[in-house]
Amino acid sequence: MRAWAAWAVRGAAVALAAAGLGHTLWHGVAEPGTALAFGALVALGELARRDHHGHRDAAGHPPAEDRRPAPLGSAAALTYALLGEAAGHPTRHGAFQTVSVVVAAALAAAVPHIARGGGPALDHVARRVLTVAFAAACFQPLYNSGRLEDWTGQGPYLVGFLLALLGLTALCDAVLAAALARAGTGWPYGPLLRDELRAQLGIGSAICATCVVMALGVAVAGLWALPVFSVPLLLTQLSFHRITAIRVTYRQTITSLARATEIAGYTRPGHARRVAALSCAVGRELGLSERELTVLEYAALVHDIGQLSLVDPVPAGATAELPAAEARRIAELGGEVARRTGVPAEVAVVVELQADPYRHQPVAARIVRTVNAYDDLVGATLHPAGSLAALEQLRLGTGRDHHPEVVESLARVLARGGRARVVPVRPG
Repeated sequence: MRAWAAWAVRGAAVALAAAGLGHTLWHGVAEPGTALAFGALVALGELARRDHHGHRDAAGHPPAEDRRPAPLGSAAALTYALLGEAAGHPTRHGAFQTVSVVVAAALAAAVPHIARGGGPALDHVARRVLTVAFAAACFQPLYNSGRLEDWTGQGPYLVGFLLALLGLTALCDAVLAAALARAGTGWPYGPLLRDELRAQLGIGSAICATCVVMALGVAVAGLWALPVFSVPLLLTQLSFHRITAIRVTYRQTITSLARATEIAGYTRPGHARRVAALSCAVGRELGLSERELTVLEYAALVHDIGQLSLVDPVPAGATAELPAAEARRIAELGGEVARRTGVPAEVAVVVELQADPYRHQPVAARIVRTVNAYDDLVGATLHPAGSLAALEQLRLGTGRDHHPEVVESLARVLARGGRARVVPVRPG
């Protein structure tokens, strides 16, 4: 069913793109100068897009700031969809031409990305086509028939209508993005939709405001308004790229720190990355927010850092089989080490409390404790029957050590995916 939803979105986008291009070729381009200007601006926004392939969390999900990789292109496309006048003269382009201009610009801008090995970002283009078609279909017929002016005039009511329509368009985009993300990852739809809606509150709000200002500015001043109002959004886009790069570098630093226990021989190879990947999957199953997932990922990566303080390593690094007092002492040492490394205080708290009874733990610490125990049980020779025996052992500990909801979420994740997906982080 998830695959059908993704193919339905892509199929609808392809059908709309074909209809728009066919209609435009048959009837010709209305106001070619205006179409060229907006097409060039959409292409510029797409060219400024930077795909961070491999720069994802441990479960393979892109960061929130990377959800809208081309805000300038989005703003230009939506402005063209909501354009009723240019320099005081009514425009005659409709929804089909709007779609065709956006598709042509996206295809033209995809060539350099493909040449660099970045790929055409087909799902991103599909969302763009569908959301622009929705906005244009809602606005252009009403404006061209004169009914919108009869209802709102040219004052604040028109601005309110544009903002409301852009809000509905943003909601449509979030629904489509969550559907495509669910098809690609299998995570529950509700938390994915919530994350997309939260992402819309950031750069999405800037895009909507810029669209209204650009549409009204072009209506009065003509195409000269485009570069004036697009420069701030382009700078915002570049700032988002810089923030993304900083966070990627920080994640790589945390990952390198997590490998210290493996290099020193205290834990099995890949243990920290497996625990992080499976913890993020369980966190998404439980509906954690993006920020909570980031804290969870970092804490899962460094959860064994306290073992570096031990004189004698724990056999195979399996802290799940240690006495409660010893496991708690190692966790407290890990929290202290984590604080000294400069990780966020929330991460150090999760590391410190991971060995406590689950009734005294935050959700992230419950997840890390359960997933770490699962990986220890499966990886060691203690339970040769595999994951089923490990899950049964975890269920026996739900009275004190493991939260029942976390254990059942882990079981659902394992049943759906079979094993944790480990996404290596590139060194540069």
